[in-house]
Amino acid sequence: MIIILDNAESILDPQGIDAHEIYTTVEELSQFDNICLCITSRISTIPPACETLDIPVLSVEAACDTFYRIYKNSSGQSNLINDILGQLDFHPLSITLLATVAHQNKWDTNQLAREWKEQRTDVLHTKHHNSLATTIELSLTSPMFQELGPDAQGLLGIIAFFPQGIDENNLDWLFPTTSNRANIFDNFCILSLAYRSNGFITMLAPLQDYLCPKEPVLSPLLCATKDHYFRRLSVDINPGWPGYEEAQWITSEDVNVEHLLNVFTSIDASSADVWSVCCHFMRHLYWHKKRLVMLGPKIEGLPDDYPSKPQCLFRLSRLFEGVGNYVEYKRLLTCTLKIHQEQGNHSLVAETLRFISGANNLLGLCKEGIQQAKEALEFYILSNNTSGQGHTWQELAALFLQDNQLDAAEDATSKVIDLLSATSDQYPVCECYRILGVISNLKGKTVEAINHLKTALKIAATFNWHTKQFYIHCSLAGLLFDESKFSDAHTHVEHAKSYAVNDTYSLGYAVKLQATFWYKQFRFKEAKSEALHAVKLYEKIGATEDAEKCRTLLQNIEEAMSELTASHE
Repeated sequence: MIIILDNAESILDPQGIDAHEIYTTVEELSQFDNICLCITSRISTIPPACETLDIPVLSVEAACDTFYRIYKNSSGQSNLINDILGQLDFHPLSITLLATVAHQNKWDTNQLAREWKEQRTDVLHTKHHNSLATTIELSLTSPMFQELGPDAQGLLGIIAFFPQGIDENNLDWLFPTTSNRANIFDNFCILSLAYRSNGFITMLAPLQDYLCPKEPVLSPLLCATKDHYFRRLSVDINPGWPGYEEAQWITSEDVNVEHLLNVFTSIDASSADVWSVCCHFMRHLYWHKKRLVMLGPKIEGLPDDYPSKPQCLFRLSRLFEGVGNYVEYKRLLTCTLKIHQEQGNHSLVAETLRFISGANNLLGLCKEGIQQAKEALEFYILSNNTSGQGHTWQELAALFLQDNQLDAAEDATSKVIDLLSATSDQYPVCECYRILGVISNLKGKTVEAINHLKTALKIAATFNWHTKQFYIHCSLAGLLFDESKFSDAHTHVEHAKSYAVNDTYSLGYAVKLQATFWYKQFRFKEAKSEALHAVKLYEKIGATEDAEKCRTLLQNIEEAMSELTASHE
């Protein structure tokens, strides 16, 4: 005998009427050897003797097959439909409803795409009064859900608002006034309104679309959540400063934060607070997860006299620097400089000129960069800004080195060390010792070069500067490789990789360096693997120039492999 209890969530609700008696009956039925009891339910609280099977979403192929069996469109499959099915997370009920609505209304694929764009999940309502909303509302009116208290629906809306859902580690600081919050989120999962994925509590796209607050500013819980995020972002970070390590939380929550800022900058573009938080967000990304953001066009669209615009442009420019797009880095800095010059802010003019000189160094425009650094230095000397002078001399040292003016570069590093060695501002001092290592290497003073680099590494390690340690390890790797100390060179590359785990561009640089080493050692198999990895890393962040250089390296490796195979034959 097969007994099926279909959609049994209402009778199996532990808080429902006669729940105890119903559970007892189900448990008794499940004990009979000649009875196969099958229960379907959104609620996962079923008698323990029953075997539980989670029903996953459909595969792409099954989703298309399901849709077109109902839709019966003679014109064949369409990419428009496939895209909508993907936006529905291949959720079986949503796909069935969508196909039924389209079939009943005789919509062609273009009309269906238009209706979906305008109505989203509101379109999932058939002529027979079946709808996604009905099934969701049934869950929301269940006794078990009602027992969760007045905040439950608002909390569901917050899960729906954020693309990633809610990080389970953040429940305490995000919802400090909600009692029994962990239990509430557990029950969301029991009711199949949410599910756990990689440490986040999230939900399927159709539920997200339906439950997401339509007016975010009218949701008290969402506004409170926004304030908690904003306060956490407002920590001004730099390597070695208090709070720097703790700010690494941004690496797992960056998508949520970006969405939050994108929504609230659209709602209130004149709010100084939200743009200030944007600056902090981009600063956090620069140090812990270098990538571009969708906020760029909004930032550039701000009026030039808007107080936060130059700082936002500056932070945006640093992200372009971080992913290797130096042309855009310089362009945005130039826009920032123009605003500071119009406002007559000499201090910020000097700082921006210094960064533009660095951008020109990265672009190989050394003469232009040297001139801008000298202009910045004049402003810093007039204002008696020792730190600014030290940083600018360090920039000049790098430019002179790039321009092969080794003695001038060495003199510039000496000025930095004299100005800043006795201060807490050790970042440019560290960089100058790295530059001295490169200069010594170019002059054939290998031992001296290694000592300078080790001094730089010691300073960087003291302040836990990951980025600086990364580049110093890369420099040491190159130097040691040239000395035929291959094992030591690879060790330093591995150290460099460990400091680039959250920085895709830097990781790509280290992987490419290792590929080059293997290539020069005629270890073509390892070289090819690393070169392919580097290409993928650069493609991931849109660093097309670097990806192309890696493809050239890969082509050279493959040609060498072919020649080796041919010679053996």
